[in-house]
Amino acid sequence: MYEIFIVVYLLVAMALVGLILIQHGKGADMGAAFGAGASATVFGSSGTGNFLTKTTTILATIFFVLSIVLGNYSTSHSKGVSTWDDMSAPVTEQIEQKKDDASDIPVGN
Repeated sequence: MYEIFIVVYLLVAMALVGLILIQHGKGADMGAAFGAGASATVFGSSGTGNFLTKTTTILATIFFVLSIVLGNYSTSHSKGVSTWDDMSAPVTEQIEQKKDDASDIPVGN
Protein backbone atom coordinates (compact mmCIF):
# COMPACT_ATOMS: atom_id res chain seq x y z
CA MET A 1 0.00 0.00 0.00
CA TYR A 2 2.86 2.33 0.85
CA GLU A 3 4.46 1.77 -2.55
CA ILE A 4 1.19 2.63 -4.33
CA PHE A 5 0.95 5.90 -2.39
CA ILE A 6 4.55 6.74 -3.29
CA VAL A 7 3.94 6.11 -7.00
CA VAL A 8 0.75 8.22 -7.00
CA TYR A 9 2.56 10.92 -5.02
CA LEU A 10 5.38 11.10 -7.57
CA LEU A 11 2.96 11.17 -10.51
CA VAL A 12 0.95 13.99 -8.94
CA ALA A 13 4.16 15.90 -8.20
CA MET A 14 5.38 15.60 -11.80
CA ALA A 15 1.97 16.60 -13.18
CA LEU A 16 1.88 19.57 -10.82
CA VAL A 17 5.31 20.76 -11.93
CA GLY A 18 4.31 20.36 -15.58
CA LEU A 19 1.10 22.34 -15.13
CA ILE A 20 2.89 25.13 -13.32
CA LEU A 21 5.47 25.39 -16.09
CA ILE A 22 2.77 25.50 -18.79
CA GLN A 23 0.93 28.45 -17.21
CA HIS A 24 1.57 31.96 -18.45
CA GLY A 25 2.83 34.67 -16.19
CA LYS A 26 0.91 37.85 -15.41
CA GLY A 27 2.82 39.75 -18.07
CA ALA A 28 1.36 37.59 -20.85
CA ASP A 29 -2.19 38.88 -20.27
CA MET A 30 -1.72 42.10 -22.22
CA GLY A 31 -0.46 40.30 -25.32
CA ALA A 32 -3.30 37.80 -25.13
CA ALA A 33 -5.83 40.63 -24.90
CA PHE A 34 -4.87 41.83 -28.40
CA GLY A 35 -5.09 38.36 -29.91
CA ALA A 36 -1.46 37.31 -29.84
CA GLY A 37 -1.86 33.65 -30.77
CA ALA A 38 -5.14 33.20 -28.90
CA SER A 39 -6.95 31.81 -31.92
CA ALA A 40 -4.52 28.89 -32.18
CA THR A 41 -5.07 27.66 -28.61
CA VAL A 42 -7.39 24.79 -27.77
CA PHE A 43 -9.23 26.56 -24.95
CA GLY A 44 -9.46 30.05 -26.48
CA SER A 45 -7.93 33.22 -25.13
CA SER A 46 -9.33 33.01 -21.60
CA GLY A 47 -10.09 29.31 -21.25
CA THR A 48 -6.58 28.07 -20.58
CA GLY A 49 -6.04 30.18 -17.50
CA ASN A 50 -9.24 29.05 -15.89
CA PHE A 51 -8.75 25.36 -16.77
CA LEU A 52 -5.08 25.29 -15.74
CA THR A 53 -5.79 27.17 -12.52
CA LYS A 54 -8.52 24.73 -11.48
CA THR A 55 -6.44 21.70 -12.42
CA THR A 56 -3.42 23.05 -10.54
CA THR A 57 -5.57 23.69 -7.47
CA ILE A 58 -6.96 20.15 -7.54
CA LEU A 59 -3.50 18.58 -8.01
CA ALA A 60 -2.03 20.75 -5.24
CA THR A 61 -4.80 19.63 -2.87
CA ILE A 62 -4.19 15.98 -3.77
CA PHE A 63 -0.44 16.53 -3.27
CA PHE A 64 -0.91 17.97 0.23
CA VAL A 65 -3.38 15.26 1.26
CA LEU A 66 -1.00 12.55 0.05
CA SER A 67 1.84 14.25 1.92
CA ILE A 68 -0.12 14.10 5.16
CA VAL A 69 -1.22 10.49 4.56
CA LEU A 70 2.33 9.36 3.76
CA GLY A 71 3.70 11.21 6.78
CA ASN A 72 1.21 9.59 9.13
CA TYR A 73 1.70 6.18 7.53
CA SER A 74 5.48 6.32 7.80
CA THR A 75 5.47 7.38 11.47
CA SER A 76 2.92 4.80 12.58
CA HIS A 77 4.36 2.04 10.40
CA SER A 78 6.41 -0.30 12.58
CA LYS A 79 9.68 -1.06 10.88
CA GLY A 80 11.61 -4.23 11.43
CA VAL A 81 15.27 -4.24 12.27
CA SER A 82 17.17 -3.44 9.14
CA THR A 83 20.62 -4.69 8.36
CA TRP A 84 22.02 -1.19 8.87
CA ASP A 85 20.61 -0.97 12.39
CA ASP A 86 22.01 -4.40 13.19
CA MET A 87 25.53 -3.36 12.23
CA SER A 88 27.00 -1.72 15.27
CA ALA A 89 30.56 -0.60 15.71
CA PRO A 90 32.71 -3.20 17.47
CA VAL A 91 33.37 -2.41 21.08
CA THR A 92 37.01 -1.75 21.69
CA GLU A 93 38.58 -1.71 25.09
CA GLN A 94 40.41 1.40 26.04
CA ILE A 95 43.63 0.65 27.85
CA GLU A 96 44.78 3.37 30.15
CA GLN A 97 48.47 4.03 29.84
CA LYS A 98 50.38 4.67 32.99
CA LYS A 99 51.83 8.10 33.10
CA ASP A 100 55.55 8.06 33.68
CA ASP A 101 56.90 10.43 36.27
CA ALA A 102 60.00 11.03 34.18
CA SER A 103 59.22 13.24 31.26
CA ASP A 104 61.09 13.45 27.98
CA ILE A 105 61.92 17.11 28.50
CA PRO A 106 65.23 17.54 30.30
CA VAL A 107 65.16 19.85 33.25
CA GLY A 108 68.25 21.96 33.85
CA ASN A 109 69.64 22.00 37.37
